[in-house]
Amino acid sequence: MKVPFVDLGRQYSEIKEAIDSSIESVIQETAFIGGKYVKYFENQFADYLSMSHCISCANGTDSIEIILTAMGIGQGDEVIVPALSWFSTAEAVSNVGAKPVFVDVNVLSRNIDVELIEPSITNRTKAIIPVHLYGNPADMDIVMQIAKKYNLFVIEDCAQAHGALYKGVKVGTIGHAASFSFYPGKNLGAYGDAGAIVTKDNQIASVCRQIANHGQEKKHNHLRVGRNSRLDGIHASILSAKLPYLENWNSERIRVAKLYDSLLSTNAGKPVINNVDRHVFHLYVISVSKRDALAEYLSEYGIDTAIHYPTPLPMLKPYINSTHENKFPNAVNLTNSILSLPIFPELRNEEVEYVALKVNSFIDKIS
Repeated sequence: MKVPFVDLGRQYSEIKEAIDSSIESVIQETAFIGGKYVKYFENQFADYLSMSHCISCANGTDSIEIILTAMGIGQGDEVIVPALSWFSTAEAVSNVGAKPVFVDVNVLSRNIDVELIEPSITNRTKAIIPVHLYGNPADMDIVMQIAKKYNLFVIEDCAQAHGALYKGVKVGTIGHAASFSFYPGKNLGAYGDAGAIVTKDNQIASVCRQIANHGQEKKHNHLRVGRNSRLDGIHASILSAKLPYLENWNSERIRVAKLYDSLLSTNAGKPVINNVDRHVFHLYVISVSKRDALAEYLSEYGIDTAIHYPTPLPMLKPYINSTHENKFPNAVNLTNSILSLPIFPELRNEEVEYVALKVNSFIDKIS
């Protein structure tokens, strides 16, 4: 049996009529840049999150950079980020001239260890970027308490957590602003790069919108130096067509995760989740010894896997000179053992059962 890591073709086949119709409408109206389809999605996504503002942009990385710039964060400033995340979380901080200050992650949640945030704060710290890694909400209560105590901004990185709930509240609505990516494989994905910023702050929203569109308040009225980071009409229409399916897709991801939980060995290092939050399982990540051997073994049986991520951010070349491995033991240990198993809404029960069978077989062999 061949089990893909993700199969966007299955999703498309189920909603083909809605997708094709939305794309055709944009083409017929030649509404390629800006226009009603972009505005409609912005309003639609803001309503979904019960937020005042949604500012679309070209991708998730841009969304973080634009937020940081709008908050006045730049040269000489510091921003706290988790040691385990996709590179763009730190890259965006560096690209605005600030310094990412890395904090180790909690070994169970795999999110930023909130107990280590406060000791990392200096008089140069301006913001904290909690990442809701793999779709699992970070501990936002403590993050917000620390931010209030030290007068810091909080930027939620929700690239993997569309629709996740923290104590019943959608992530992305708790901090001062939030970044979303709509990369194709996300829980809500376009058919190319796309991103968005959400916030309740009128000033942050106004400046973000200007920055994303060459610093313009309106056409040819440039109030600042910005960038070209606009969501195009085709991607906006695709996202609008997909958004009504998001809650069901998240439920299906949870179905797959629960089936993995019930089938996998107790030695498989299954993700630990609490009963308060809603993890939306952008990724289902186990932690095992001999991870690379397991990945090779599964590949031999037609099962695709991935590693998210193989190296802690502070151990990557742009940052390694200013950090030490012993400061991030949990991130280091996790990156040596984590393996992402196939998960997507259309994954069939028999495929999950097959994956679990092979994982358990390998674990039995090495036990």
